[in-house]
Amino acid sequence: MRFDIWSKGMAALDVDCLVIGIFEDGQLTEEARALDSACAGRLRKLLARGDFPGKAAETLLVADLPGIGATRVLLTGLGAKKSFGRKAWRKAWAAAVAALSRTAIRSAALAIERPDAKELDDYYFGRAVAEIAEASLYRINDLKSGKKPKPAALARVLAGPVVRSAAAAVNRGLAHGAAVAAACRVQRDLGNLPGNVCTPTFLAEEARALAKRHRSLRVRVLDEAAIRREKMGCLLAVSQGSAQPPRFIVIEHAGSGRAARSADPIVLVGKGVTFDSGGISIKPAAAMDEMKFDMSGAAAVIATLTFVAAIDLPLRVVGLVAAVENMPDGKAVKPGDIATSASGQTVEILNTDAEGRLILCDALHYARRFKPAAVVDIATLTGACVIALGHHHTGAMGNDEALVRELVEAGVRADDRAWPLPVTEEYAEQLKSNFADFANVAGREGGAITAAAFLGKFTQGMKWAHLDVAGTAWHSGAQKGSSGRPTPLLADFLIRRAGL
Repeated sequence: MRFDIWSKGMAALDVDCLVIGIFEDGQLTEEARALDSACAGRLRKLLARGDFPGKAAETLLVADLPGIGATRVLLTGLGAKKSFGRKAWRKAWAAAVAALSRTAIRSAALAIERPDAKELDDYYFGRAVAEIAEASLYRINDLKSGKKPKPAALARVLAGPVVRSAAAAVNRGLAHGAAVAAACRVQRDLGNLPGNVCTPTFLAEEARALAKRHRSLRVRVLDEAAIRREKMGCLLAVSQGSAQPPRFIVIEHAGSGRAARSADPIVLVGKGVTFDSGGISIKPAAAMDEMKFDMSGAAAVIATLTFVAAIDLPLRVVGLVAAVENMPDGKAVKPGDIATSASGQTVEILNTDAEGRLILCDALHYARRFKPAAVVDIATLTGACVIALGHHHTGAMGNDEALVRELVEAGVRADDRAWPLPVTEEYAEQLKSNFADFANVAGREGGAITAAAFLGKFTQGMKWAHLDVAGTAWHSGAQKGSSGRPTPLLADFLIRRAGL
């Protein structure tokens, strides 16, 4: 989709549709008043009849208003003016794009009143316009045999009104937003694929294809023999029950400019369990199909590297993906088995469904060779995080408070929120084992935190943060599918790190 800005002359804009916000209390925004003046009061007459109450996210398409260039006007409800803010604005724009997608409209000019700049500044206005538009037009990459519906006609969006002094910031936001949205599409497409298609080998091939599209990326794939040479015993313990061989994927973005290339990198580590049956500690049958989303951390890493390459971010970024399938074969790891990690530490595997931390611990140890400025792992790690935070916030933990705070603040800016949880020494003590250096589980209490405490045993000496996206990486129910989170958060974090 093409994004641009408009500054004045709304009535004369050469677009198929104007998108105007209307408050629930009947008050017209500045743009709505300008439109009403251009069409000789027709808008006020329409509203006076009660045809459009202006409730949040309601829409009404009006055709052939006189005095304007656009052939149609889409009214979108903003709700009560006293409670109008960033969230209501986003909801209104998403509803407008959804309504536009059901028409033959090819171009639209956005003229919805913006919240205060403290809530939505020029840059994030541009980002939100592009991200929301693309996200609202996303269609699941289903494998249905019937005829596919036609894609939405909407191909051009003008955002405004934008004063001259704000144009550069808004345009930068539009460009970044479009790149973030494209990356989210990559994550969602990968996450929505079934486990018999999206295997560890498939993920590796997708990473290789990504490198062919972007010259700044270099990809290496470790097969099972190479993984064994790296002594990743915990990762291999998880994969040994599956007919699908594991893959360990390394994606490197050099960063434009000499300073970026010589700096220590940010390392992103993704959990890539392409299907998680639970292994011998098998999961209940209900909703087990959703365990195809257990590779969402890996998909987020691949997606974020897509974004990094697309805008040629002046920052070294490394993506590590540990890709396995967790199955209950006769060769599968058993509760009570002990595995030796790449760090040399031994782990008693009390529950084979706590497999994500086993593959991540070897990946985190591998990250050391890059001498990273910071390491962030992304994983659908625990149901306990869903119990703690629901499906609204990603859990954020780590051994460096400043890094965790950076990620939380990035989530606020990107409207992809995370919430910090403590990882103090008491939680690590719960992992004690009589037979190994420690166990992979520590009971029900504080399960999301004890999982992070387990990972923390492999991150000493590194600045490390952990994002548990078990509650946010996908939607269940009628809207089942990947959410694309936390790619917007990660993109914002890296943009700030690069000083853009």
